[in-house]
Amino acid sequence: MRHFDHIDTARRKHLFYRHPRSFDRHDDPAVLAVALGATLYAPATRPALADDVQKAARRGVASMVVCLEDAIADADVADAEANAVAQFRDLRERGGDAPLLFVRVRAPGQIADLVDRLGDAAELVTGFVLPKFTAADGAPFLDALEETAARTGLRLLAMPVIESREAVHAESRAELLRDVALLLDKHRDRILAIRLGATDMSAAYGLRRPPDLTIYDIRPVAGAISDVVNILGRADGTGFVVTGPVWEYFSAGERMFKPQLRRSPFEAQHAAPLRQRLITSDLDGLIREVHLDKANGLTGKTVIHPSHVATVHALSVVTHEEYCDAADILGWSGGGAMASSYANKMNEAKPHRAWAERLMLRARVFGVAAEGVTFVELIDAAGPAGPARGDAVLSRAGQA
Repeated sequence: MRHFDHIDTARRKHLFYRHPRSFDRHDDPAVLAVALGATLYAPATRPALADDVQKAARRGVASMVVCLEDAIADADVADAEANAVAQFRDLRERGGDAPLLFVRVRAPGQIADLVDRLGDAAELVTGFVLPKFTAADGAPFLDALEETAARTGLRLLAMPVIESREAVHAESRAELLRDVALLLDKHRDRILAIRLGATDMSAAYGLRRPPDLTIYDIRPVAGAISDVVNILGRADGTGFVVTGPVWEYFSAGERMFKPQLRRSPFEAQHAAPLRQRLITSDLDGLIREVHLDKANGLTGKTVIHPSHVATVHALSVVTHEEYCDAADILGWSGGGAMASSYANKMNEAKPHRAWAERLMLRARVFGVAAEGVTFVELIDAAGPAGPARGDAVLSRAGQA
């Protein structure tokens, strides 16, 4: 698969200075972790799940999670498992394109059981999402994953979710995250990315983020995210990709604050109607939060509606200016500093090197925008801004 392949060739040539490169589930996990992009969650009870998956792929979705945990009522778990197995088998029989597919389980024993029940269709599963992850509760999940992979010969990757109360509460957070870091290091080849469960984190304080604020405005949760990045997202070779928390709104209600999108970038592209559609669907809040995700060291995002995907992916494209800066930085040896190619900032070879290396990996999978192309053009090209009439919401739950 390749990001933005659903856009026609002529338009892609206009949009990109360097085009995104293709990838598949067998690629290096370091590439796949960045390529996840907007990860769409869907409950395993969806009766037309196979159709949903193929429709999502046509809309540019590159990763999906089929949820057997919080999106499913306790009484429905057995039916959800049976449906997931049937739908994955149907997908395999159909063939064709599908996103990277993950299953969010609620118990370690589900991993081996589901893989066995899937049979040949298990090859569609890239990995498993492990909920409410702590060192104590997470170890059995990782052991089950290792054992199942060794027994079947499948490469099964893990995405632990940091969302437990112990990970949020200040007095227990540092110790928990250090213990998690030690555990994940033992299974490093199996860990694809760390996910953040902002819904559960907020629940620890009886909070819910409103659509006109970002998760970074919710200070107790923002502090927890900061510590997760500090301990698990370091750029010294000990860290992992940490993905952005869920955006759980897809239709605007009453607004308390002004829209967060300036008019001028849209007017320059004659795209005022696009701005209005983004605002109407509360996607101006999503745009701001993705921007803050990137600034705080997070990559990609959990989403609960297909209309979110274009926004996240458009903002994941490396700008021409960023690419020039990174290329200059990586081209220097021995340190030093000089003005950027755009003559608007200072680039330092040593302090900015880790940033440049990460940016080049994102450029590989999301491409580099052509000079003068803005996020406005990319969002407009990537997909509809807001839910279409009759467009089903794939997930009831904004988890992880």
